[in-house]
Parts: sequence; structure tokens; C-alpha cells
Amino acid sequence: MLAVEAALLAAAVAVGAVLNHRGVGLHADAAPLYATWRPHLGWGTPAALLVAGVVLGPGLRWARTARWGPLLGAGYLAAVAWTLALALVDGWSAGLSRRLTPQAEYLHEVPGVTDVRRMLAGFTDRILDFQPDSWSTHTAGHPPGALLFFVGLDRVGLGGGTAAALACVLVGASIVVSVPLALRALGAGEAARAVLPFLVLLPGAVWVGASADGVFTGVVAAGLALLAVRGPATALAGGLLLGSALHLSYGFVLVGPLALAVLALRPSGRRGALLAGAAGVSAVLVAFTLAGFHWWQGYDRVVERYYQGWAADRPYGYWVWANLAALLLSAGPVVGPALRRTLLAARAGWRGTTRAGAAESPASAPTVGASGRLVGALLAHRGPVALASRVRLLGPTVLLPAAAALAVIGADLSGMSKAEVERIWLPFAVWLLVAAAHLPAPARRWWLAAQALTALAVNHLLFTVS
Repeated sequence: MLAVEAALLAAAVAVGAVLNHRGVGLHADAAPLYATWRPHLGWGTPAALLVAGVVLGPGLRWARTARWGPLLGAGYLAAVAWTLALALVDGWSAGLSRRLTPQAEYLHEVPGVTDVRRMLAGFTDRILDFQPDSWSTHTAGHPPGALLFFVGLDRVGLGGGTAAALACVLVGASIVVSVPLALRALGAGEAARAVLPFLVLLPGAVWVGASADGVFTGVVAAGLALLAVRGPATALAGGLLLGSALHLSYGFVLVGPLALAVLALRPSGRRGALLAGAAGVSAVLVAFTLAGFHWWQGYDRVVERYYQGWAADRPYGYWVWANLAALLLSAGPVVGPALRRTLLAARAGWRGTTRAGAAESPASAPTVGASGRLVGALLAHRGPVALASRVRLLGPTVLLPAAAALAVIGADLSGMSKAEVERIWLPFAVWLLVAAAHLPAPARRWWLAAQALTALAVNHLLFTVS
């Protein structure tokens, strides 16, 4: 599988270079990434190496036995340190404080928002380009929730590029808490421990620090985690966050498969959680609608705005497969082998090679053998079985990556994600990494090292653009 990944990446780089040389409108100098070639070092370099060394050494061992609370706290701090260190390879100014201040970014519009209600009511009128009051690129391409986030920071005294960048890092790093919490709530505690180091050394941290997509990733992960935790109040909170996510990015309708997978995997209270979560999503939709922003109207205008810009030039025939190479650099090389082992587990169950796991918990062990027994038990069952029961037997380490992969495929084929997916697909990439729980324990350290090296290579060879 590693050879397939290497071939995909090499082809995407080579074909991208040829197309750029011929003047084809890729609008990405270092295709398949939206970046420019600029080998460099920075004072974040030794810090990044130190964080990676600690996680790969004592951190990986400690994650297997540490108490849950301290593990999540340490994991979060390590993720913040890793993300900041990578950003600081580019320097304080270029890597953080001025990262979100260009004209295309949300901060450009913040000073002009003096009346939030008025801004929401007139938001869709300013989406199309080539008007005197057209929104800047990122603001126009998203629902108003993204702009409101930065307006809110400004209103509480945290305006400016530095505060905005740090907020992206702090919120984005919360995936190290949210994803393991979701797995543990769904009965996959051992899988959560196995996946956590991969979330800490996520190569996509290059784009979490700092872009608004870091915030988006953190919000989606927290919403799904709250859906997983027992109790109607937490499900309602999860729905509110996921409803808010729909107003951060139109593409988050594709979070639907992940949300349904989480609800199906809950050990109990699925109907109540579904109703509470739906109520939360609906409440946010109604609130924005009453304030004057109509989501579907905004989406229609965004599609038109999308093709007023670079998307009209970017060839679908290249990006529809080169996007996957960009995702590979963001999620890391572990994704291919991990997903392959997930598929092997499903195939083993399909053949019914083992039936000994008929009474096992879906997340008793995140190995291929355990998953194979679970799927085997599922398929060996005789008699009428509810679909939800069948789905739950597959377990979170199978269903969650599968749902994330489904979302990625939908986004890719839509043609609305031509380039820049290394950051845009971060909310799905972190759930693809759940498949890493299927890797054999002795191999995890090597794959984790490959993840860290990927991030370091990208950040030191290229200057990434958010």
C-alpha cells in the first residue's frame, strides 16, 4: 500500500509540474498542494523535532497505561506544541501573526461588521464577485458563521492576526480530546489510546496552524463527540455544534454520514440522541434563518461565486485524483495501510473465517483479528436482525473511517473541492485516522514516525498558504 501511495504522490507532483509549466490554470505552484516551493528552516524546527521525539518515545509508551484524564490533557498540550512548532518554522510573523491578515481572509471583513443582524440579512447579496461590496474570497465561500467567529473574538478584545491564529491552533488541537472521547464513549477505549498519538502528530497540523479550517475541524469533532456521549443534554449540545458547523462551511452537510454512524454505534439511547441532536441542528438553522440568512440561497450563490474564480480554470480531470494525494500529505501515509487493514478485517468477517467473537464487544480490541471476528459474528448471525444492530457490530474503528471516506469521496466527485483539500478536508481526515487502531502494535511507532516526517518535510520544503 505504501508503494501505491508513493506512486500516487509522485504522479500528482510530476503531472502538476508539467501542467504548471504548460500554463494550465492549476493555480497551485506546488501542486497537488496549494503552496510554493521554498526550502527553509526556522526556530520552530528544533521545537518540532523535540515534540516528535517525546511523543515517539515516552509518550507512546505512556499512552498505553496512563489514566484517562491526564492522557487527554497531555495529548492536547502536545498537539498545541506540535502545531505551534510547525507554524513557527515559517517564523512568528509569516507562520502566525500575519497568517490570517491578507485581503482574502476573514479578518479583512471584521472591521466592517458593525451590526451583526444587518450583516446576516444582507450576507447573500454580497457573495457574488465583481461587485463594489463583494465579500473577500474566504468570507464569500462560507456561510456567515465563519466570519462571526472572528467578529466574536474581536468583540471580546481578541482582535488581530495573532489572537485569531492562536484561536485556530487551540480549537483545532481539541481533536486530540474529542476523537478519543467519542471512541471511548462508543466502547472503543483501547482504540482511543492507539489513535491518540496519531492525532497529536497529525501532518495536517501544518494547516491547523493557522487557518480557519483548524476551527472547523475542532467544532465538527466536538459535535460528534457530544453525540457519542450518553445523555440527551450532551446530544443536544452536539446538535447545536453540528448546526453551527453547517454555518461554518457548506460542505459540512457531508458530516451527516459520520453523525449517523456515531448515533448507530451508541450503546443505548439512540432514538433520544437522534431527536435531541436534530433539535440542536434545527435550532441553529432556525436562528440564522430568522436573522435573515437563508442557507440554501447562500449555497446557490457560492456555487456561482466558485466558478467566477480559479475553479473555472482548475481542471477537474487532474484534481479529482490529485486531491487524494493532497489528502495523503494532510492525513499522513498511515491512512492507506490503516484503511487496507480495515478492509481486510471486513473481508475476513465476510468469509466467516472466525466466529469466536460472537459475544465480544464491538471495540474489545482494535486489531484486524478482533474486527474480523466481529464482522464474522455479524454475518454468521441467523434470523431477523435490525439494521442498527448489524451496523453496531461492525464497531467504531470500521464505521467511522468508512463514513469519513464516504464524505471525502462525495466532496471529491462533486467538483466543489478542486485543490486546497489538504486543509478543507481536515474535519474528515481526523476520522480516517481512527483506522490506525487496526495497525499491529509493534508497527505503530514506525508509522507514527512516518507521520511526523511527512509534516516536517512539507513544512520545511514548502511555504503553505491558507
